[in-house]
Amino acid sequence: MRLNDRAHSLEYPPSYYAATRNDDHRYPVLEGRVEADVCVIGGGFSGLSTALHLVQKGYKVALIEQCRVGWGASGRNGGQVIGGFGSQTQKAIDKQHGADVGQVFWEMGVECCDIVRDHVARFNIDCDLTWSYYDAAARPNELRDLEASMEDEIRRGYPHKQVLISTEETRQYVGTDRYIGGLTNEGWGHCHPLNLARGEAKALADLGGLIFEGSEAQSITYGTRPTVTTDKGQVTADFLVFCGNAYLGDLQPQLSWKVLPAGSYIIATEPLEEELAQKLLPTNAAVCDQRFVLDYYRMSADRRILFGGGTTYHGGHPKDIIARMRPKMLRVFPELENTKIDFAWGGNMAMTLSRSPHVGRLADNVYFTQGYSGHGLAPSHITGKIIAETIAGQAERFDVFSSLTHLPFPGGKYLRQPTLFIGMLYVKLRDELGI
Repeated sequence: MRLNDRAHSLEYPPSYYAATRNDDHRYPVLEGRVEADVCVIGGGFSGLSTALHLVQKGYKVALIEQCRVGWGASGRNGGQVIGGFGSQTQKAIDKQHGADVGQVFWEMGVECCDIVRDHVARFNIDCDLTWSYYDAAARPNELRDLEASMEDEIRRGYPHKQVLISTEETRQYVGTDRYIGGLTNEGWGHCHPLNLARGEAKALADLGGLIFEGSEAQSITYGTRPTVTTDKGQVTADFLVFCGNAYLGDLQPQLSWKVLPAGSYIIATEPLEEELAQKLLPTNAAVCDQRFVLDYYRMSADRRILFGGGTTYHGGHPKDIIARMRPKMLRVFPELENTKIDFAWGGNMAMTLSRSPHVGRLADNVYFTQGYSGHGLAPSHITGKIIAETIAGQAERFDVFSSLTHLPFPGGKYLRQPTLFIGMLYVKLRDELGI
């Protein structure tokens, strides 16, 4: 696996999450030869979910991570626990495969949050998990879309309470004049993602799974039993699963050409007074707006506003994350003008052209999952479970995912990033103009 992000070191970024992680246990570097039933490449949520579900089925699993568990997007994202896989994907499934298969796909989008809930309870993971979410609408058409979404969820049998919020009620949920309404969802929420990832890693190790940090996959020999070679060791297994996502690099070009790394950034304020925190987010909900290039934010357990967005598509990162993100936060919460910013960080997420997860197999014994397009905390948990099911001989749900078409980004190796950048400038302009 090749790190192609000059902004990052092999250690955790200087984020709020890294500063407040529950423990700093280090797993060993892979040395010598290891035999396993399954080798998983990548120690984020996709890899951890795959490995956890496999060990619970009795498989011997070796997970290798080039840096630290949860080092990538899994440990530095907005912490929003959101179900589903995106409206475009659901519509495509309904159209291509019919209502019955579409319903199965929708049910997986609900189950992904249930898996997070189950892991936190079963493995006693302390990650500040809170079930409260608010989709914020700034325009009448966005509010109409949210109402249609709620009606579709009800029709399909969504088990959690949702409430459409009027303009008059908005400040009961978000203390700003920026929105005209929204939709609450008690089945979605937020958490401390790095502590969730580290808690799942501990559960995996306690169940007998092997975890190796600081172990970059440098080459792979395919065949009946693939072998993954690192700097100091090798893992040979019956099955291989790629979960490298935005940091896979050139290790497997068939996969890396189907995703494009895009940057996303978060700032965290100093702890707020309780009265101000209650005013800004009265229900302690995680919030997303409805723009294509959106803002997302929430309150931490120690009453900090964690405000994210500022997506970049040109392959680089801003020199000053605070300068980029603070004005965005103040447009929503001008009351924070004199509030100190204690943390600022960012990282890459893997985008697909369809903005839906890319799940499939490269050979009978080689699987992959990637490309959550900024919406991966909960969905990565169900894709990991589905790959585990498939390795165990149950491929019905895997077949639904793998049937989705995923085209490479146009422009080839050298022009695809600039091509996407130009396209996203157009989308951002439409967002600003309200088109």
